[in-house]
Amino acid sequence: MPLGHSADSRTEHAGDALIEHYSRVRQRTLDLIDGLHPEDAVVQSMDDTSPTKWHLAHTAWFFEQFILREHMPAYEPLDARYAHLFNSYYETVGPMHARTHRGLLSRPTLSQIIDYRKHVDTAMLSLLEMRFEALMADASRGRGPRSAAHDAKAAPADSLADIITIGLHHEQQHQELLLTDIQHVLSCNPLRPALREHLPAVTGEATQTTFESFVGGIVSVGVDQRSTTFSYDNESPRHRALLEDFEIANALVTNGEYKQFIADGGYHNAALWLSDGWACVNQHQWRAPLYWLDGHEQQFTLGGVREIDDNAPVAYLSLFEADAFARWAGARLPSEIEWEHCAAQQSVSGNFAESDLWQPAPGAGQWFGDVWEWTASAYLPYPGFKPLNGALGEYNGKFMSNQMVVRGGSALSAQDHLRATYRSFFYPHQRWQCLGLRLARST
Repeated sequence: MPLGHSADSRTEHAGDALIEHYSRVRQRTLDLIDGLHPEDAVVQSMDDTSPTKWHLAHTAWFFEQFILREHMPAYEPLDARYAHLFNSYYETVGPMHARTHRGLLSRPTLSQIIDYRKHVDTAMLSLLEMRFEALMADASRGRGPRSAAHDAKAAPADSLADIITIGLHHEQQHQELLLTDIQHVLSCNPLRPALREHLPAVTGEATQTTFESFVGGIVSVGVDQRSTTFSYDNESPRHRALLEDFEIANALVTNGEYKQFIADGGYHNAALWLSDGWACVNQHQWRAPLYWLDGHEQQFTLGGVREIDDNAPVAYLSLFEADAFARWAGARLPSEIEWEHCAAQQSVSGNFAESDLWQPAPGAGQWFGDVWEWTASAYLPYPGFKPLNGALGEYNGKFMSNQMVVRGGSALSAQDHLRATYRSFFYPHQRWQCLGLRLARST
């Protein structure tokens, strides 16, 4: 063991790091709602969105359900009824309030939900401090953190830390959903109010789009299950995949380029569209990306109505729109394997939620941040995929049907939440998320 890195000092450092991570992520959620009024927080504008209040409560419910109820015998819920109200889709946990009716929950109030979060946080921090103090005490007696973790009524320390880490990444997902959902809510208001009045304007030069060639062959993708860094179960196991020769664009498709598609009659040319996409376009009378206003010179953002920057990546597109644009451009969407093979060579840098722009901005590369990139890949399990044990096995695996993979994160994603192997997914018709595209071509 290296000098200065005893078992108890490493345990103390791990404990402090986890407590700091927990406190930072939980506070960030509250920071995001600064400026909202209670009336804003209760609205559910469509079935795909959830009220801000519900996101705040559900992320507390996650820690209460999977950590405190399991690993803190003395824990007393603030209100036992919340177990039903704020369960999202965990059938093995118990019944839940219907998703489509979340906007009817005028009670508990926003202030009561904030109290609920404080109640859970107090218990969680107490649990963490007690657990790591016990591990340090056992380490000092020579037992070591691993043996101490297997005491009666104590979950293994690494298992507890792993579940907490899942909970924190789960909360970061909901931070993004909170922002996209409130953007949709505010967009439905004729007053078009802003969440943040003074968000910076996006600026930057256009990037000349070029295509980089890649030689096909056998590549390895996915997460090595022996990795010590966090990943979701759907990112593993690492496996081999065959790629044919292909080209992929060095830049995202921009608003200016998408305007050309519209001007060329893209929304009126059935030959460009998948059958379900053409039906969707006609049913909903789509004529532009979501949030573009009449005239296609302005759009609604979290900063209110803003001018459309033609150099910025186009966003708020369905898979159907992204696919139609790619056909119009004489290209296609990349597969998720092609995307990961390229993105794995890039650093996770770019325009994320921490930039406080909260909308896509002009730039080069942009493999991470700005917009989630639609791929041509169905959301399916990797060869040898195994979901997590217990109720957390419902987190990803059961949604592997009828959805498409998106990659890279967006301007509303937390930077430390993303990586090249990260797989998110949406139904082809959905476009209220910050979704855009990058072009690829077969060679």
